[in-house]
Order: sequence, then structure tokens, then C-alpha cells
Amino acid sequence: MEFSLFIGCNIPARVQQYELSARAVLKRIGVDVVDVGEFNCCGNPMRNTDFEAYILFSARNLALAQRRGLDLMVLCNCCYGSLKKADFHLRESADLKKEVNRVLEKEGLAYTGGIEVKHFLSVLFHEVGLPAIREKITRTFKDLKVATHYGCHVLRPSDVMAFDHPVAPVVFDQLVEATGSKSVPWPLKLECCGAPLLGINDDLSLALTRKKLEDGKASGAEFLCVSCPFCHMQFESVQRQIGLPEEPGGSGRQLPSILYPQLLGLAMEIDGKTLGIGMNTINMDKIEAFLQQVKE
Repeated sequence: MEFSLFIGCNIPARVQQYELSARAVLKRIGVDVVDVGEFNCCGNPMRNTDFEAYILFSARNLALAQRRGLDLMVLCNCCYGSLKKADFHLRESADLKKEVNRVLEKEGLAYTGGIEVKHFLSVLFHEVGLPAIREKITRTFKDLKVATHYGCHVLRPSDVMAFDHPVAPVVFDQLVEATGSKSVPWPLKLECCGAPLLGINDDLSLALTRKKLEDGKASGAEFLCVSCPFCHMQFESVQRQIGLPEEPGGSGRQLPSILYPQLLGLAMEIDGKTLGIGMNTINMDKIEAFLQQVKE
């Protein structure tokens, strides 16, 4: 099982622990990844300002993966949304594909729709499968209460993303529960984390995040589990700004965010340094000890 790995711009610059932990768990379960040095930005920052430039950026990445004959596995939700939507537009419009390929031809590239764009979680759930994942887990976190945060871009628009049911998703929850954790139901589970508004309307951005944190905590969650670097950074930065108590599992209002491959890696007993646990900024120095207390 082999994929072209697309890590985007934000992860290597600001959330390196996502890449580190993802590579570690993929290696443990026998999924091979190919790094494509020519990959560029997915085009997401330009989606609403220069549509043609956005499509060209995404199409070039798709063409590079296609040249290797490998489906594209994407870590970042925003990159997944951009690449998946660009692929959709190119398949739907012959004129757009022709114009894009006219430009790509200058580099000896072309995109004909010969590959699929897949999210990291989708690969784990559909390609690897829960039974194979459970075989690699050597410690389970019995009754650890986790609030799964899907993020916006993997679910909507649902006819394009085709990730899971848009209003009743289960993929992420089942992946979390494979570690022995309990995915708690919480009313604001599918609401935006507020990250897209940061720098535009900071008050609203903070309010959205605070509501999610309070709702997750009120629902009994001890950790947030995310699969998007932007969401992870938002949950961490807002909790630092509003000064929530830093006591994982305690009575305080803090709800530490952990990336899914970090949680899965800990269940596989991969060491915290390899998973980049120390790079998480909200009290992650205590997370392994805390999870050890609740392991089965």
C-alpha cells in the first residue's frame, strides 16, 4: 500500500508533530509514502481571490502525483478540501481541464483524473481498516473520554468531499475508539473551530472556539482529538489567550488538543519524542503519564 504524501505548507512550518506522528504510525501499520519534492501550495489561500490560480496550484500537485501513479494522501483538512474540490472541477469541466493542462504542459505535466485524493483518516479507516489498526495497538485507553473534532473541510460540501455523512459522521469516532477511548457525544461537535476568522474578526473567532471548548468540557471530554493543523493551533492558541487552567483531566476548563496520529501512536507505544508530543503547547508534557493512568 503506497501513496504520495501531501503535507502542505502549514504542517512543516508550524505543526511538525502532525507529520512526525503520521509518518510513525503509517510505518508501524505498513503503509508506504512517497515524498514529492516538487509539490507546491494546495492553493487554498487563493480560493476566494483568484480561482484560476487556485485550480492551477492544485492541478499541478495532482499531476505530479499522477505521474508517479499514486493516489494522494493528505494530512491537512484545508489541503484536502482544496485538492478534492479542484479535482472535482477538473473532472466536471473539459474546458477548465484543457486550459490547466495547457499551462502544465510547459513542465511536461498533465492531469487526466487518473488518481484519487484521500484524507489520512480515510486511508486508515477504509484502506487499512480498523481490525488491522487494532492488531498494532499494544495498550488501550479504557474509558478515556475524547471529543472528536472533524473540522469543516472534510465534511462539506459533502457531495464533493465524500468523506463521511455530513451531519452524522462516524469515521473519526470509530478510529478514536479503536484506541479504547470513548468518543463522547457533544452538541457542538461539527461546528467550526473559529480559525478561519482569526485575524479578520478576532472576537468572533475566540467566541466560537471558547464555546466549543466549554461544550466539550461540559460533555465530559478530557481531550479534544483533531486531524487538522489549523484546528489544532486554534484550540491551543485560544486556550492560552483566555488562560484556562492547565490540568488535563482535572476540574479546570482546559481541554487539551491532541492530533489523532499522536493518540494512535501512544496506543501503539511509540515514544512521545517520535510523535512530537513535546511540540504540543498545552500541557503535553503530562499527557503520556495521564494516558498511562487510564490504559486498560
